[in-house]
Amino acid sequence: MFLNDTACNLASLNLIKFLDEETGQFDLDAYRHAIRLWTIVLEISVLMAQFPSKPIAQNSYDFRTLGLGYANLGACLMVMGIPYDSELARATAGGMTAILTGEAYATSAEMAAELEPFPKYEMNREDMLRVIRNHRRAAFAADRGEYEKLSIVPVPISEEHCPPYLLKASRRAWDKALELGEKNGYRNAQVSVIAPTGTIGLLMDCDTTGVEPDFALVKFKKLAGGGYFKIVNQSLPRALKNLEYSQEETSQIITFVIGTSSLSGAPHINREALKKRGFTDAELTKIEAVLPGAFELSHAFTVWTLGEDCLRRLGLNEKQWNAPGFSLLLALGFKQSEIDEAGSHICGTMTIEGAPHIKAEHLPVFDCANRCGTLGARFIHYEGHIRMMAAVQPFITGAISKTINLPHEVSVEDIKDSYMLSWRLGLKANALYRDGCKLSQPLSTSTKAASVKEEAAPEEHPVIEPVSPQQARTLQIHAPIRRPLPRRRHGFTLEGRVAGHKIYLRTGEYSDGTLGEIFVDMHKEGASFRSLMNCFAIAISKGLQYGVPLEEFVDGFVFTRFDPSGVCDHPNIKFVQSVIDYVFRVLGMEYLGRTDFVQVKPADEDLELNQTAPPSPGAIRAEPSPTVSTSQASGREMKAPAAGDGNGAQHHHSSTGEDYLASPDATAAAMSPSSHTALTTAANPLDDQMSTLMGDAPFCDICGHVTVRSGSCYKCLNCGNSQGCS
Repeated sequence: MFLNDTACNLASLNLIKFLDEETGQFDLDAYRHAIRLWTIVLEISVLMAQFPSKPIAQNSYDFRTLGLGYANLGACLMVMGIPYDSELARATAGGMTAILTGEAYATSAEMAAELEPFPKYEMNREDMLRVIRNHRRAAFAADRGEYEKLSIVPVPISEEHCPPYLLKASRRAWDKALELGEKNGYRNAQVSVIAPTGTIGLLMDCDTTGVEPDFALVKFKKLAGGGYFKIVNQSLPRALKNLEYSQEETSQIITFVIGTSSLSGAPHINREALKKRGFTDAELTKIEAVLPGAFELSHAFTVWTLGEDCLRRLGLNEKQWNAPGFSLLLALGFKQSEIDEAGSHICGTMTIEGAPHIKAEHLPVFDCANRCGTLGARFIHYEGHIRMMAAVQPFITGAISKTINLPHEVSVEDIKDSYMLSWRLGLKANALYRDGCKLSQPLSTSTKAASVKEEAAPEEHPVIEPVSPQQARTLQIHAPIRRPLPRRRHGFTLEGRVAGHKIYLRTGEYSDGTLGEIFVDMHKEGASFRSLMNCFAIAISKGLQYGVPLEEFVDGFVFTRFDPSGVCDHPNIKFVQSVIDYVFRVLGMEYLGRTDFVQVKPADEDLELNQTAPPSPGAIRAEPSPTVSTSQASGREMKAPAAGDGNGAQHHHSSTGEDYLASPDATAAAMSPSSHTALTTAANPLDDQMSTLMGDAPFCDICGHVTVRSGSCYKCLNCGNSQGCS
C-alpha cells in the first residue's frame, strides 16, 4: 500500500531462525546481517523484474520499491512463552519490526551513496526525510506534539515492556537510517511490507504466517486440486520445554492435543472391536496408515481407504456408502458418543485446554486466532489482532497483510468497533474474516457445521395450471423483434495477430453507435475453421440485432481457452487464451469500456465507446423500422427486449430485461434512435467487484465461478475457495 502503479518483489525472513531458544533472545547480529543482505538482493531484483504494464514498470524504477518482511512471529512468541495478546508481545514485535525497517533504510542509504538515490528522490526529499523522522520518533516514544504533519499519532514502542536489548537496537537502527539518509538520500522509497506468506510459509517450515498468530494448534489446509492435509503446530513441544514442563509431561500434553494416531488402546473402537465386526488385519493396517493425517476418525473409515470389496463383505451396498453423510462406524453399530470418545483418543482433541499438567497461567501462550477443535473455548479477541498490527505498523513502509479473525457469532457492532479501533490506532489496512462466512475456506479447525436450530421456511414454487390444446391456441405469443441495421453503417476494422495467426475483426454499428454485427476473418486457417468462425460471427450478430446485450456475450465468451492462444500484438491486450477470447476482449473494451481483462488500460478518448463525432450529413441512412409480420401483430401483444441497450452506446449500461408491449408502429417508434431511453439494472455487487479486477484466471474447481488473483495464486469470490495461497 504505497503509490498507485508500483510493484515490489517480496522476501520474508523466518524470525524463529534468529531465536536462541536457550536464552530466549534474538541473535541481533545474524538478524541485521540478513536484513542488509536481502535489502541488497531486492534492490538488484528491481533491475531484473518484469512488469505487467509500462506505468507500473516506470514507477517501480522511479521509486525502486522493495518488499522485505518477516514470517512466523506468532510461533516465535509462543516458543518464547509470550501470549500473543499481551503488552510484552506487542512491544517485542514492535522492536523486531523497527530493527527490520531501520536497518533496511540504513542499507538503502549506503547504496544511495554508491549508486545515487532513487530517481524521484530530490522532488520528494523533504517529505521522505519527514517520514523517516516520524518512524524514528515512534521508536523513541516521542511526545504527540513532536510528530510532523500527522493527525493520528502512531503507537510507539513501549519502553516499559520491550526487552531492553531490542529497544536499544531499534533506536540505534533508526538513528543510523536518518543520519545516512540526510547525507546520502535513499536508494529505495519503500523497503518493507508484511506479506501474507501463506504458501512460502509452508516452504520455509513456518508454523504461522506474517504477523499472524497460529490459526489453530491443529488445522487442515484445503488443497486447490481437492483434498486437504493436516497441519500440526511444530512449536508446541519447544514452547512447553521453555515453560519448564518435563519431557513426560510434554509428551502427555502433546498426545492429548494431536492424539495417538493408532487404534491400539483406543476406547470402544480398537483393533479387537473392529475384528469382531469383520475387519481383516490388512484392512486395519490400511486404516492405521491414514490415521496420522485424518481430520476425524470417520475419515479413515471410507470406501477410498478400505475398498468396495471390504464394504460389501460387511453387508453394505454402493447406494449406502455413496449416500451423503454416510458413516461406516455408525452403520457398524457404534454410537456417536463412542465415536467421539475414540476420535479424541486417536485424532486428538486439537486443543490444549483440559490437557493433563497444563497450568492455567500458561493457557494464554497457546491462544490462537480461532477456537481449537470442537472442545476449545479460548481464542484471541479481535482487539488483540488489531493492537498487534498497530504495534508493528509504525515501522513498516507499506502495509500489513493480515486477517483479523472473528468468531462465527460476531455481531455487527463488533465489526463497526473493529474498523473504528483500526482507524484510531493508525492502521493502513484492515481485513476482517468471520469464521465460516464462506462456503469454503482454506483453513479449518473442524468439519462439524454449526447446528441450525430454526428450520428454513419451505421454498414456495409457483403453481402451473395445465391448459388444454384449445386454450394453448389462444395464448398470446411473445416473440423477439429484430432491429435491422442501416444499409450503410459505421464501424471499425482491426487487424491483429494471435500467436502469429492473423485475424481481422470488423464491426457494424447502428446510427446511435451501438454494436449490431461483427465479422471475423482468418483466411489462412483452412475452409472448415474459417466457416466455423463466419457462422459464429453471424450467430453473435443475430443475437445483437434481436436485443441480446453485448455484455452477455462478453461475460460468456471472454477467457475461453483453445488454440491458437498466446501473445497478440494489440496495444492494450497482450495475451489471450483463444481467438474468441481476443474478439470479446476487444469488443468489451471498445464498446463497453471494460478494462478488467486488458493488460494495458487505454485512454478513455481512444475507445470506440467515446467516439462521438457526428457523421457527415447524408452519410448514414436512418435504419429501417423493425419488421413485424401480420400474424404476429394481429390480435396479439408483442413483447420484445430493449434492443440496443448494453451494446456500447450508453456507457456500459445494460438492458433491464423488462418487456414492453407494443403495436408495430409503437414498437418501431420505441426502437428508433431519437426516442431511445437507456434502461439500467440494479448492480450485482459481486459483478461490480469482479469488473474492477483482472479476470484472466482459471475457473473455481468448487463452484465454477471465475477466480481472481490473490498474490501469486487465485481465489474465488463466490465460494471462498483458494487455488493455492491462503
